[in-house]
Amino acid sequence: MPISYIHPDYEIIRNYDKCIVCRVCERQCANTAHEYLLESNKMVCDDAKCVNCHRCVSLCPTRALKIIKSDHTFKENANWTGKNIKEIYKQAESGGVLLSSMGNPEKYPVYFDKILLNASQVTNPSIDPLREPMETKVFLGSKPEKIERDKNGKIINNLSPHLELSMPIMFSAMSYGSISYNAHEALARAAEKLGILYNTGEGGLHEDFYKFGKNTIVQVASGRFGVHKDYLNSGAAIEIKIGQGAKPGIGGHLPGTKIVGDISKTRMIPEGSDAISPAPHHDIYSIEDLRQLVFSLKEATAYTKPVIVKIAAVHNVSAIASGIARSGADIIAIDGFRGGTGAAPTRIRDNVGIPIELAIASVDKRLHDEGIRDNVSLIAAGSIRSSADIVKAIALGADAVYIGTAALIALGCHLCRSCQMGKCNWGIATQIPELTKRLNPALGYKRLVNLMTAWEHEIKEMMGGMGINSIEALRGNRLMLRGVGLNEKELKILGIKHAGE
Repeated sequence: MPISYIHPDYEIIRNYDKCIVCRVCERQCANTAHEYLLESNKMVCDDAKCVNCHRCVSLCPTRALKIIKSDHTFKENANWTGKNIKEIYKQAESGGVLLSSMGNPEKYPVYFDKILLNASQVTNPSIDPLREPMETKVFLGSKPEKIERDKNGKIINNLSPHLELSMPIMFSAMSYGSISYNAHEALARAAEKLGILYNTGEGGLHEDFYKFGKNTIVQVASGRFGVHKDYLNSGAAIEIKIGQGAKPGIGGHLPGTKIVGDISKTRMIPEGSDAISPAPHHDIYSIEDLRQLVFSLKEATAYTKPVIVKIAAVHNVSAIASGIARSGADIIAIDGFRGGTGAAPTRIRDNVGIPIELAIASVDKRLHDEGIRDNVSLIAAGSIRSSADIVKAIALGADAVYIGTAALIALGCHLCRSCQMGKCNWGIATQIPELTKRLNPALGYKRLVNLMTAWEHEIKEMMGGMGINSIEALRGNRLMLRGVGLNEKELKILGIKHAGE
């Protein structure tokens, strides 16, 4: 048997004075990191199997368990870190591409954390959201260039189809197959309750969820999984997925082991076959080709639904967005490089793309400079972690945001970043029946509603503190932002001043 050079990243510490050998940890761990020894009536651990999901720690009735980071180390080397060496060991053993989940964890700058909000004082009084009207409702879609009236002076409705949201937040694309049926149900129910929308992702729409159609965005990706006329007409909007922040320029891949039962039926592919979405759409090689698909989708839905185009944030994103705004699309979704996904090549996830803060600011400016900003609405995505991130994203130029990882954390995700293994101990990123049932959609949807309700309150408080009473007045209002610890180039791209100016 060959030697493995890889030492476990984590160690499971068991307090044997507290352990009552109830074997809950053994039953709850899908990775079989815990084992009961009958001969000694004792629980033991295999640290190499632990992914640090905290399932055993959370459910241990006597709090006998904790997980710590291993202090095993390599000889110190500023260039060849332990992480670099371990990754080489893994690939030397397997010959495979390294896969990772749930967004870029590297120590790149987080610009949201270097931006502060302004506040009103005496000359421009703040607003109390508990006593004064505060509008968080937003409408997404193309706006007409001018108001038209008939011969009697009445306004002619020349407005294209729009999405109406009670708050500037939507649940981002996560496909059925990459996440469980119960997770999808929780997202759909929460979207309906909150008056916002959730996105099917590229896996089609389960027949049970057609009833949530007015709160659903249906996605069309390069693989066209589950796409048919009824699917397109079932949702409130259609999203063409060109790219995503976790893996710009890379397609999707759901292993055949997950293509079972209703997933196979929903995606309209045989059980056991890999669901591969190639990186390019093979009918899109130019903005003209994109325009043809946009209008094909509009034609298929009798021009009753807005069309979104989702792209990853890359260095020339403003030029790309300019072309999309001229393609007939109504909304552009831009996904920053910290966006999460169930599985992405590690090298792509950690090294490709740009931050959403820089992307959304540059796109908003470019569209304004070209006089076409009202042609489209902008959605910012890619590691929106709090209500403060939302306020800052909108002030930088977004109309609304997508959240994905934050929603999964609300459902119980512990960011163990092992989604690609399909053994999610919290019932989210898995299709194993005994694991999926661990997520109760009735409880999950309530947690999502609670989170969004709390964020909406905080958004109102922050807007009130700035003396702003509507999302529309906040959008692109960079005067309300100040940078801390940013250089001149970063401040210029973001379009904000440094704190103290």
